Amino acid sequence: MKKSPIKRLEDMEVKAHQGGDPERVEKQHTQGKMTARERLNVLLDPGSFFEIDAFVLHRAIEFGLDQEKPLGDGVVTGWGEIDGRLVYVYAQDFTIMGGSVGEAHGQKICKLFDLAMENGAPVIGLNDSGGARIQEGVSALAAYSDIFYHNTLASGVIPQISVIMGPCAGGAVYSPALTDFTVMVENTARMFITGPDVIRAVTHEDVTPEELGGAHTHHRKSGVAHFTAEDDSQALSLVRRLLSYLPSNNAEDPPYLPPNDPPDRADEELDHLVPEDPVKEYDMFEVVRHIVDDGEFLEVQESFATNLMVGFARLGGHVIGLVAQQPAVLAGVLDIDAVDKGARFIRFCDCFNIPLITFTDTPGFLPGVEQEHGGIIRHGAKMIYAYAEATVPKLSIITRKAYGGAYIVMSSKHLRGDICLAWPTAEIAVMGPEGAVNVIFRQELSQADDREAVREQLVKEYREQFANPYIAAARGYLDGVISPRQTRPTLINSLQMLRGKRTRRPRRKHGNIPL
Repeated sequence: MKKSPIKRLEDMEVKAHQGGDPERVEKQHTQGKMTARERLNVLLDPGSFFEIDAFVLHRAIEFGLDQEKPLGDGVVTGWGEIDGRLVYVYAQDFTIMGGSVGEAHGQKICKLFDLAMENGAPVIGLNDSGGARIQEGVSALAAYSDIFYHNTLASGVIPQISVIMGPCAGGAVYSPALTDFTVMVENTARMFITGPDVIRAVTHEDVTPEELGGAHTHHRKSGVAHFTAEDDSQALSLVRRLLSYLPSNNAEDPPYLPPNDPPDRADEELDHLVPEDPVKEYDMFEVVRHIVDDGEFLEVQESFATNLMVGFARLGGHVIGLVAQQPAVLAGVLDIDAVDKGARFIRFCDCFNIPLITFTDTPGFLPGVEQEHGGIIRHGAKMIYAYAEATVPKLSIITRKAYGGAYIVMSSKHLRGDICLAWPTAEIAVMGPEGAVNVIFRQELSQADDREAVREQLVKEYREQFANPYIAAARGYLDGVISPRQTRPTLINSLQMLRGKRTRRPRRKHGNIPL
């Protein structure tokens, strides 16, 4: 008996939704991984997902692929909502041909990007794929190329988030690398250009897949992963939290949440967080926690270049991007990894209308042959470029040390910081008092009977006379010196004043950031 059109549609829908063979689904679960559709159910608001291209088939006939034509071609695409806001999503299905990317698979993802850019909403990619489909040859490579191109077109227009939930190897890694944020799931996610077997054959290095490209490796060493999660569920929850700080596109402001935390709250504990001893460490996270709304701070790249903190918070209900030295790690010194981390985050915030708040406490750039030969000059210039180019409201607080070029880099008035403030504990100078005394009073010290006592006295005098915030304030390089307890109300008031900021720049195709 011939099936009715409705019955045929129903059968097709069931087939499209069932994914791969039950054995493959079971293997996915055994590995602690959800299926593609299970992940979408966790990520999106209940009942909000609308799928497109569920019946797409691959077109390859080489190597026997014409015998296997699963519906959807290994990727689920569509749109839904997160907290009532439109998002576009794709989820690679490892139970179907290993989630491998072929021509049709890639076209589905590119179609999704076209819709997202035309309608101004984020794209979230759930990556779990064996890579390019070998049987489709150059067509698979072309599919990846088209995805990369769409990643690039969407950059700075709509937020892009990649979640690595399984293997992601070879050329496939470049799509997540082109997106704004990458989340990796511990123990199941892998990212590398060449796998352990190839490395062992070429360089004779013996390394496990986890050591080479696991979540911890990319979160702590390479900086490729902005976040890690214990499992699929936590990763998807993290994406929802991240999106709560981001606008849907570059023409909108970030989501505003009416604050429960009083905007005029003055916190006396801030007056005592910076030690009197200038070489004693303290935790900048505690400073931030006492200032932002409800103490909530979503740190980005938490385990990478930990001498610099970046992340999102709210002040008076409005989203801010926060950049701050961490004096508890390497005294907050700036090195190659730290400035790369900072520059990238600053540029993201500028793309998406997120005001920048900077907390400065750094003795300068990290000295050493390794840093110089590694290109600290070139890398440090990235952060200068990022701050100078940014047109969003820029506010800065010098909590303690701001020496040399690092003073300039950290959103100073000279890079067109809008409001630059300092605490009374701030020290602003070309170099630290100890180094300055050694240079300025070299002759006196060489002739002194008690050299250390004389040096100690000169350092004390230099610090009192020159390494203080009032000289910079006298020249207008600081807009004020404030009590630490007044930081929160001062920042909120200043942000409100800067809401209408408009900046004009010379016409150009784009600048040439020192990459």
